[in-house]
Order: sequence, then C-alpha cells, then structure tokens
Amino acid sequence: MSCHNSSELQVLCSSSQLFLQPLWDRLKTWEALIQSPFFPVLFSVITYVGFCLPFVVLDVLNPWVPSLRRYKIHPDFSPSARQLLPCLRQTLYQHVVFVFPLTLLHWAHSPKLLPPEAPQLLELVSHIVFCLLLFDGEFFVWHVLHHRVPWLYRTFHKVHHQNSSSFALATQYMSVWELFSLGFFDLVNIKLLKCHPLTVLIFHVVNIWLSVEDHSGYDFPWSTHRLVPFGWYGGVAHHDLHHSQFNCNFAPYFTHWDKLLGTFRPAPLPAWWNCGCGGCPS
Repeated sequence: MSCHNSSELQVLCSSSQLFLQPLWDRLKTWEALIQSPFFPVLFSVITYVGFCLPFVVLDVLNPWVPSLRRYKIHPDFSPSARQLLPCLRQTLYQHVVFVFPLTLLHWAHSPKLLPPEAPQLLELVSHIVFCLLLFDGEFFVWHVLHHRVPWLYRTFHKVHHQNSSSFALATQYMSVWELFSLGFFDLVNIKLLKCHPLTVLIFHVVNIWLSVEDHSGYDFPWSTHRLVPFGWYGGVAHHDLHHSQFNCNFAPYFTHWDKLLGTFRPAPLPAWWNCGCGGCPS
C-alpha cells in the first residue's frame, strides 16, 4: 500500500515538473542574457516600469474620465509630471549607480550554469508564498524601527514619505539604504529556501507587482486584497492608510503582524462599494 502511494506521489511530482518544463526550456534559450550581470538590473527596471505604466496612464486620464475617480483612494489627486519624473529618474539612477555594481560583483564570484530541470509546481508556489511571508515579517520589523527611531526615519525612510498620496512610480522613491535593505531580505530568503532560478524570477515579478499595486492609489474590485479571503492581505487601501497616518499598518502585504502587535487600522470602504453602479463585486 505504501509503495503504491509512493508511486502515485512520484507520478504527481513528475507531472507538476513537466508542467513547468516547457517554460523553463524556453527561458534557457536566453541563458546567456539571464546569466549576464546586466540581466538583474534590466529585468527589475523593465518589470517595474511596465507595471507602473498602466497606472500612470490612468492618472493621466483621471481628470477627463470621471468614472475612474470612484476607484481612486484620493479622487481629487493626480500626480503631476514634476512628481512622476523625479521618481522615475531616481529609480534609474539607483539601479545604474548602486545596484549594477553589486550585481556585477555577485556575477564575478558565482558564475554557474542554469539547472536543466524545472522546479515542481508545488515547490515553486510554496517557495513564493514563503518568500512573501518572510519578507513581510522582515520588512515589518525594519519599518517599525525606521518609524519609531527618529534618527532612522529622518536619515533613511523620510524620503519615501515625501508623497503623502501614493502613486505607482513613487513605489521605489526611497533612500539607497532602504533599497539595499529590501534587496538584502530578498536575497537572504531566496538563499535560505534554496529557490530554483525560475522561482526567483516569478517571485520577483510577483513582489514587484504587489509593491506597485500597494502604492498605485487605485482600489479596484479585482485588487489583490479583495481576492484574498478573510482579510489576510492588506493591499493598497491598507498601505495607503499608512502613508496618510504614519503610525499604523507597517507590514507591506499581509495583516497578521499589525493585528498581533496592535498597529492594524482598517481602511474605509471605497466609494464604489455601495454605489449601486455596477462597480461592486457580485
């Protein structure tokens, strides 16, 4: 009986691996680019700007499309070019001047070939979830310290709060120390869990998207926090309240740390929730 169950488990694991293998084989045709020192910076910047761009377009359209305003947390606010361009400029500058030299150093000391086999689907999903949970706890501690210790706030974190109303391109408007801290947490978690390179790529895509969505200023019926049940995930409304009130909702994604330590504050319902205009989820 146990041999039969073991065989079934092996078949299931093999099937989940085969599910990802075509994707991994396709990515491996770009191995020279993926293994180059330029890839982490190019991948990060292109993914980040690509996720920000739809929200920038919405912000540009917002004054002329009144129906969009019911999805904005701050309906009367739209970032100006004088706010958007410095944020984009700082992101590009920090990645070129600070991130690229570190990736070059890492590449020089750890050149290796990509593994031939894709990860199992269950392994990929579980590692992404664990990476998000670990990052959430690590950044919660970092974030609380950088708000409660005045010197840390003034020196390192205040720059991220210069825009009291969030918008997508302000996601990475931060000090170099904060940028390196976030990168350090990512790297430690990936090494700790021994994540497959495909898992690392997908995790970074998910992480960048969630960060941009948290700062976008738009609360849609299909936003991530409305898809995750039981209020486990805070999302854009949760994080926007932190930017406006400073002393609550320190966790970037989930709500359990804020609830356990008394820093959770629920966000008000959006304008479309009881509007009867078809904008609400069924």
